[in-house]
Amino acid sequence: MQIIHTLDPLRRAIEQLRTAGPVALVPTMGALHEGHLTLVREARKHAQSVVVSIFVNPLQFGAGEDLDAYPRQLERDAGLLRAEGVDVLWAPTVEAMYPAGFASNVSVAGVSEGLCGAARPGHFDGVATVVGKLFNQVLPDIALFGQKDWQQLAVIRRMARDLDLTRPAADSILGVETVREADGLALSSRNAYLSPQQRSAAVALPAAMRAAIAGIEAGAKVPATLAKLEADILAGGFHTVDYAELREAGDLALLDARADTPMRLLVAARIGTTRLIDNMAVAPANN
Repeated sequence: MQIIHTLDPLRRAIEQLRTAGPVALVPTMGALHEGHLTLVREARKHAQSVVVSIFVNPLQFGAGEDLDAYPRQLERDAGLLRAEGVDVLWAPTVEAMYPAGFASNVSVAGVSEGLCGAARPGHFDGVATVVGKLFNQVLPDIALFGQKDWQQLAVIRRMARDLDLTRPAADSILGVETVREADGLALSSRNAYLSPQQRSAAVALPAAMRAAIAGIEAGAKVPATLAKLEADILAGGFHTVDYAELREAGDLALLDARADTPMRLLVAARIGTTRLIDNMAVAPANN
């Protein structure tokens, strides 16, 4: 596995990989866990070569967020990726990604609004900007992201469509199902911030979501079901619920009743100082 930190060697490596067939990109911020490694394994099914990027992107962290505290474990992460047979680890420095004079920004309206976009102003501009750069740097045939960050996935696909990207095209940006612990909690690098007591309580989040989805699919009124969902999360040990919403899966339109199209139940809640997000599919009303 090649570990590359600057752009010119990356481009030479990608040019060489492309002679063997399609190239897949798995963008990450490091602190890798089984969810990331699942993306790597899925990438191998779709492409001859796999590139993983590790870059803790300062543009997507707001004031008071955990940029400085975000775990940076490049040596450990490289070992995990090497064991998975990754071809290139692209680990640019901040100076390589945002050189002196950098002054551009990618902003995606619509799907970036509400949900995490409301709680974290500027976050998705930072995501779209860095992912746009990663796409241009690697020019992957496909890119893979976890479905846990559903709004992020929608933003990236919208960007690819609107900018007529071809490497990757929007339809080649794949969302991979959320990987969960045995008790149902979605894997996240931020789970490491939880105390043992908080970790035990955190299972209330996916449990309450599953109960809410069962109610909605059985015909319960959506507003009342979402109110109960919030109450159940708080009763389980969370301090606040940032949002608990039913949305159309593609354009993230807000729904107050079960629809005939694919839907997602999306939740963000805080336990201690840690903000956890999750989302799950809700079956259309015509199923």
